[in-house]
Amino acid sequence: ADVILISGYDGGTGASPRTSIRHAGLPWELGLAETHQTLVLNNLRTRVKVETDGKLLTGKDLAVATLLGAEEYGFATAPLVILGCVMMRVCHLDTCPVGVATQNPELRKRFTGDPGHIVNFMKFIAQELREIMAELGFRTIDEMVGRSDKLEMNKAIDHWKTKGLDFSSILYQPEVPEGGGLYCQIEQNHNIEKSKDITELLDLCQPALDKAEKVVINTTIKNVNRVVGTIIGNEVTKRYGEAGLPEDTITLNLKGSSGQSLGAFIPQGITIKLEGDANDYFGKGLSGGKMVIYPPKEATFVPEDNIIVGNVALYGATQGEAYIRGAAGERFCVRNSGVTAV
Repeated sequence: ADVILISGYDGGTGASPRTSIRHAGLPWELGLAETHQTLVLNNLRTRVKVETDGKLLTGKDLAVATLLGAEEYGFATAPLVILGCVMMRVCHLDTCPVGVATQNPELRKRFTGDPGHIVNFMKFIAQELREIMAELGFRTIDEMVGRSDKLEMNKAIDHWKTKGLDFSSILYQPEVPEGGGLYCQIEQNHNIEKSKDITELLDLCQPALDKAEKVVINTTIKNVNRVVGTIIGNEVTKRYGEAGLPEDTITLNLKGSSGQSLGAFIPQGITIKLEGDANDYFGKGLSGGKMVIYPPKEATFVPEDNIIVGNVALYGATQGEAYIRGAAGERFCVRNSGVTAV
């Protein structure tokens, strides 16, 4: 991972069930502190960025998050309120009365938000954070990350509910291993040049990419092969734009178990057929391509009773077709915006 996101229970979409909003989740402070400490103890902290969100509203929130181990921050609730959100909790119903979360043209006329207001808000946040950093003696965020020794429990609070609270585990500072650090310093190499698209498929697809000639490729796939077809799709889009290629110009006949995100974002003109099974995010962001998956011909199980694609298949897909002979995992077609899935 390049980034680990710790998302607290305070924020979240208004489309969530009210019971989940009120009764599920934990504060980001708990998860952030434990994540940072674990990464430091295992000498992994310098290889990954840690981000947190969950109704961050002030520069002080950012300062606390940084001292507990975060170096990136997510904002959603505050900017939405600045743009006019009145928190009606109907984001999923297309009935937002202030035109923020709706596609209804009449309701969108009510939108009065100004991006400049968000810019001002972020400047105020940054200014408050700078003032806190100056008080603590920090010049940069990097110096500040993980310095939980600068945090202490507010002794002015005297309430019976706070008696017995022990924050020592949250404020604990693990010993930094030799050669380690408290923030991300090493850029990871994901070996994209060793991907199946680049090492094998891209050369075979050149006739289709250069002259729009039909190409059929038969090959095997393993679960270490992730995002197969995506780089090819990128080449198609760079050369032929949003329209892509004629249907079935490039056909990949695969056999085996694919890794995550098979066929992610592939455009019109690419067809991927898989005899086997697929991991999570099958057809993620599908953008006009065609996906077909079915069990191995020698399989003895009943396809309709067995999961053949993992979780979150066709997430955020906008156009194309998908044919799946078997069951899918959780959150199938979440945010599907135009794909025909069978």
